[in-house]
Amino acid sequence: MTVHAPGAPATGRVLDIAEETPVALSFNGMAHGVMMATPLDLRDFATGFALTEGIIPDLAALKDVTVRVGDDHAGVEMRIDGPSFHRLLARGRRAMTGRTSCGVCGTDARDVLERPRRTVPDAPPDMAAVGRALAALPGRQVLNARAHMLHAAAWCAPDGEIMHVREDVGRHNALDKLVGAGLRDGVDFGRGFCVITSRCSYEMAHKAIMAGMPGLVAVSAPTARALRVAAQAGLHLAAPARAASVMVPDLVIRK
Repeated sequence: MTVHAPGAPATGRVLDIAEETPVALSFNGMAHGVMMATPLDLRDFATGFALTEGIIPDLAALKDVTVRVGDDHAGVEMRIDGPSFHRLLARGRRAMTGRTSCGVCGTDARDVLERPRRTVPDAPPDMAAVGRALAALPGRQVLNARAHMLHAAAWCAPDGEIMHVREDVGRHNALDKLVGAGLRDGVDFGRGFCVITSRCSYEMAHKAIMAGMPGLVAVSAPTARALRVAAQAGLHLAAPARAASVMVPDLVIRK
């Protein structure tokens, strides 16, 4: 969407504004929830969401994805295998709309505390590689270069080369889109690290772990729960991170 800057004539400077659209997600015909997201790369978004939310264990369990985009809303229907659908039914439905900034709307405390616990490969990212990735990422944020309001998530090879980038108005959505793109492209998430242009909350750490990522680099500091979740899984966090400096928090926090 493009709008004229306040006070500017029709021929003056214009601003690109990011879209924020309700995206309804359903599995095997059952409505699961509505997430607010940028209506691009929705197949990637739905695929990544299904994996990082523990609905499917791997890409093989996702049998089909149908995306429909309307003028002011979108819908994604996913068909998943029987075991995955039975587990989803046992968990119950997501009860609320997921706001753009929210990753756990519609869940209760038990959903958060009893989420699957996994471990990731012990492969801490090389700090020089992290610096290279951080320096290169702004040039790969195509949408944000126009709108200046989108988050990005990037998957990087061990040497810092950026392999995939996805953007969205929601930080969780950007990471889900990245995970989905990687899954569909056959990326080995056990080799490399992820960079996110947002704060590192518990939910971001959890999604990285569910994807099997060994390293997560964030531009803002992690929360205490994110540190605990990362430590339990062996996820290496580097945050806050800039191209010129990276802080690696103490991962021995357990309480």
